[in-house]
Amino acid sequence: MAKELTGRTALVTGAGAGIGAACARRLAADGARVLVVDRNKEAAEEVAAEIGGGPVAADLSDPGFVSAFPDERVDIVVNNAGFQHVAPIEEFPPEVFATMLKVMVEAPFLIARHVLPGMYANGWGRIVNISSVHGLRASPYKSAYTTAKHALEGLSKVIALEGAEHGVTSTCVCPAYVRTRLVEDQIADQARTHGIEESQVVEDVMLKPAAIKRLIEPEEVAELVSYLCGPAGSFITGVSLPMDGGWTAR
Repeated sequence: MAKELTGRTALVTGAGAGIGAACARRLAADGARVLVVDRNKEAAEEVAAEIGGGPVAADLSDPGFVSAFPDERVDIVVNNAGFQHVAPIEEFPPEVFATMLKVMVEAPFLIARHVLPGMYANGWGRIVNISSVHGLRASPYKSAYTTAKHALEGLSKVIALEGAEHGVTSTCVCPAYVRTRLVEDQIADQARTHGIEESQVVEDVMLKPAAIKRLIEPEEVAELVSYLCGPAGSFITGVSLPMDGGWTAR
């Protein structure tokens, strides 16, 4: 039997590791050709070689990054690239704040602007934005990340409204803490910020608002992304789907 995404091309950002790599692997398993986008050229090449995809080395903080994309139609976009910095607002470096918004808001806008004409012409497209529980809730010391994810949620809704008549859906997936290098770095940052041991951070700080006290695996996020990109996801658009272990139930 043909796989659900056979003949489709997917572009996944931040796909050299973590959630992005898991999404790239899952979409490739569904039959898609995957463009593995990462600023780390070697990481992109490694994942692309593993799944038979195409590596794309691009720094999403550079406004000209789209020129690195190959000249082919893209049917699916997974906006995943991002990074974290934890600090009180009065100590937060303005240049880091600006860069986080470039990577997590401006870059998804520029990608959408680049791929939507092709999706519209084909009458089909999927844009899945890896947001966060911080796109729905705020936490202290994460001013830039929370701002960027809230903005990404708004952009996703606008794309959903504009794209609906053209067969394009746009959604946000909002996980709590996923077992990635980014989260491992946050554990150390939070320990320094709160003056506690790293062993206390996950349960006492990071997962305190959640009902389920464990980290999410990247593959769990990838499964939801796969569903949204397949035929069963055709009527799901303009929404944010929490994977937060009950965080937003409070």
